[in-house]
Formats: sequence, C-alpha cells, structure tokens
Amino acid sequence: MTDADASIHPIAAAQPPFARLLGLRVIHADPDRVVAEVAVTEALTNRNGTLHGGAVMALADNLGGTATFLNLAEGQGTVTVESKTNFLRTVPLGDTARAETTPLHKGRSTMIWQTRITRGDGQLAALVIQTQMVLAPRGG
Repeated sequence: MTDADASIHPIAAAQPPFARLLGLRVIHADPDRVVAEVAVTEALTNRNGTLHGGAVMALADNLGGTATFLNLAEGQGTVTVESKTNFLRTVPLGDTARAETTPLHKGRSTMIWQTRITRGDGQLAALVIQTQMVLAPRGG
C-alpha cells in the first residue's frame, strides 16, 4: 500500500478480488464521491483494441457498490438492481479510464449513483447510472 492508498477510506481501499483483476486503483473516496482509474491493458480490450464494454460496466458497478458501502450502517450490505450504460467514445489500449461516481439519490432502501468515465484526454467515454439496493444486516 502506498502513502496515497493510506489516505483512502478503509472500505474503499479493501477492494474485492474482481476489482483487483481489473487493475482498479481507487484514488479518492468519501460518502459523496469515489474516483478510480484503470489502465487499459490488452487483457481488458475488445476485438477493436479498445476498452471492452464489460470492463467499463464492471468499473462503474464496482464504484457504485463502493460508494454505497461508504454510506451504510454497520452490518448492512448492497447489491446492484439496475444499471444503464451510455457509451460515447472508446478508450484505446494504453490509455487510462478514469471513473468518478457521485450520488443522484441516497435513500434508506436504495441509492442511485452516476459514474462518468473519461479517457486520458478528458473526453467523456461512458455515462453509467445504477441503482443499489440496501440490504438489511444478516440474521437480523
């Protein structure tokens, strides 16, 4: 863990194995904003040599879940119940996809997050809106 990682909220720093497989690196996390980056490696590209749409969606889904967890009471969990992705531009091999997730709604039973994914040149590549359901503590 680097010094920069040490400043990230422990929930955001403890990413699941799939996020690590993507190479996701959280660079900012608080209850109203999560920012992460993914380097576009060959393993994450599609047949056109650009970031695979599934990788884009996985990046956004992971950040929406992370953002929700930063807003939950102890013992609560979350699950994605809806996700909508608009693809605007490709992110080429060798570039970095930067994702910023912010809330549209933070309720007791659901939270809705918007994730803007930009390329290295700052252009918007994708916009994702997802709904996370808040799960009650297990056994309670």
